[in-house]
Amino acid sequence: MLRIAIQSKGRLYEETMTLLNEAGIKLSKAKRTLLLSAVDFPVEVLFLRDDDIPQSVANGVADVGIVGENEYVEKGDEAVLIKRLGFSKCRLSLAIPKDEDYNGLKWFHGKTIATSYPNILTEYLRKSGVKSSLHEISGSVEIAPGIGLADAIFDIVSSGSTLISNQLKEVEVVMKSEALLIANKELSKDKHKILDELIFRFDAIQEASGKKYVLLNAPKDKVAEITKLLPGMKSPTVTHLADEGWVSVQSVITEKHFWEIIGKLKAIGAEGIIVMPIEKMIV
Repeated sequence: MLRIAIQSKGRLYEETMTLLNEAGIKLSKAKRTLLLSAVDFPVEVLFLRDDDIPQSVANGVADVGIVGENEYVEKGDEAVLIKRLGFSKCRLSLAIPKDEDYNGLKWFHGKTIATSYPNILTEYLRKSGVKSSLHEISGSVEIAPGIGLADAIFDIVSSGSTLISNQLKEVEVVMKSEALLIANKELSKDKHKILDELIFRFDAIQEASGKKYVLLNAPKDKVAEITKLLPGMKSPTVTHLADEGWVSVQSVITEKHFWEIIGKLKAIGAEGIIVMPIEKMIV
């Protein structure tokens, strides 16, 4: 049995649960408790505060964990980074009152900065040669300047709406963060085997992200041109149709270039274009 620690609430919790569900990790329908076992897969899920996950994995309370990079770096515990998961993206930034004139990092000299990430900020200021005072806060860091606790803040920023609502502006991005899969350094052989299967499933989900499956009909003499537009995983699948001179082409394209490619395919003479989402992709 592999024990995986995840955040007990918030956006990271929701996106992690979605990932586990897509990976076939189904939790029991019982009311959520601190620890739940999965159905038909040797995993149990431990629900913790986000800032407790790195230490819990490092000391073996949990075997692996899904945690924000911000907490992993801040805590500095000796858990092993296994995989970047690509969701719950945000950044750790310095922000100041919106009416302040900002002239670079020298603005922070002699100022007090409120933060929940003192270790990351201390190292950043040291490397930047800036001498500031830190006021460590757990919780609503963004209110600190408004109530006179600090001159500025260092905190997580996603959309920036929280800063705006508190009359603040982002002036320096210190680090970018996303969800990470981390593991204890001393997993047993059996637990490594389960972890490998979990990674395999996560990889298949990530590989499919942002991709579409395309099926179309086209004149046979246009296959070479279509292949240049639709390289697929190796090359498109081409099959002959009953109508002589026509073929069916199947391939995979990235959503980023979807409309551009579809337009070019139509111009070549492609017809009956069907586009479908891809849930998993094994490469």
